[in-house]
Amino acid sequence: MRGYWRRIGELPGWLKAVMAGQLISSAGSLAWIYLTLYLVQDRGMSAQQAGLAASAYGVGLLFGNLSGGWFGDRFGLRTAAVGSQLAWAAACLAMPVVPTVALPALAAVAGLCGGASRPNLSGLVATALPAERRREGIALSRSASNAGFTIGPPLGGLLAAYDFSLVFVIDAVSSLVLAAVVWRYVPAGVRTAAAAASGVWRALLRDRSVLVLLGAIVVVDTVYRQLYATVPLLLHDAGSPAVAYGVLIGLSSVIIVVLEAPLAVHLRGHHALRVIAVGVMLVGLGYAALGVWPVLGGAVVAAAFITAGEMLYKPTATAHVADAAPEGMVGRFSSLYAAASISGMFLAPAIGGTVYEHAPHALYPAAALLALTAGALLYARRDRAVLAQVSDST
Repeated sequence: MRGYWRRIGELPGWLKAVMAGQLISSAGSLAWIYLTLYLVQDRGMSAQQAGLAASAYGVGLLFGNLSGGWFGDRFGLRTAAVGSQLAWAAACLAMPVVPTVALPALAAVAGLCGGASRPNLSGLVATALPAERRREGIALSRSASNAGFTIGPPLGGLLAAYDFSLVFVIDAVSSLVLAAVVWRYVPAGVRTAAAAASGVWRALLRDRSVLVLLGAIVVVDTVYRQLYATVPLLLHDAGSPAVAYGVLIGLSSVIIVVLEAPLAVHLRGHHALRVIAVGVMLVGLGYAALGVWPVLGGAVVAAAFITAGEMLYKPTATAHVADAAPEGMVGRFSSLYAAASISGMFLAPAIGGTVYEHAPHALYPAAALLALTAGALLYARRDRAVLAQVSDST
């Protein structure tokens, strides 16, 4: 553990400043966590309507992840990251005051702005570290963000009980802090011309394992994000206060902060697909527990499994896709993974909200089955990859 902290100390000073900014920003990133609950409780939407509106946010987030790197290449990673944070802050401030009918459109714009910052911040981390430390760097960046989540969700629950509008104000202010940190400390990037996108698809067709992984990530992300899309509604209907859900998410973030980066370092010698597959199946087991015990106690058990799975599959899959990229395509492969890894932002609320309204008892068993199946397919893919390596060596 001492060596682990020493490795953190070896990071560039500006990167450590950005991670501190990410901590502050994530502590205030409350709007998307409580969005469905806000739309139902304060704006009078049904679960299905709120799910569809939140899905508009997810669609914007998807396109933001796909397009953000393009802007970073042309205008500089720092400029693009700052611009997207400023636009996100403006969207948060507008959320409590726009008419209800305009909320889906505003949610889509907010998602576009928020999503655009992600590949640019990831690019800053990637360019700061050598390839052999990529998985570790990704885990450390996630730890900084999750450290903020230990504060944010409980705070958001308390603010929601007093005045839901404050949730969006705090989110805007924390985003402005991150924008200021990035602008002040990050060296200005060099503009580069984007290469043709067609080469990416040819490269993906040559390596079908990446396509399989991306498809599995879409499935598991849709399942995973039920934790934010429908679990708060489940707990609300079960009589639990909003702050209980916030504390649950906060405790999950504490575990990730403490264990994820050291775990990534410890497992760096294991086959990536095996680690990812086990993580995905743990997510499935979490929702199986919630299907059997759909109350606060079951949510606690589910969150434990889901958190364990998240720590295994998320940093490992992010690094694995980047490692699989041909020379000169790391950024574009990472953008594809980023889009797949947030696809649940629009799929989970729409699918989950609809199923929860019409067949609530079927939602979590079905989610568990999907995740367990995806994990099993990835594990089988891992076995095929190992056999292929043995064949090539003989």
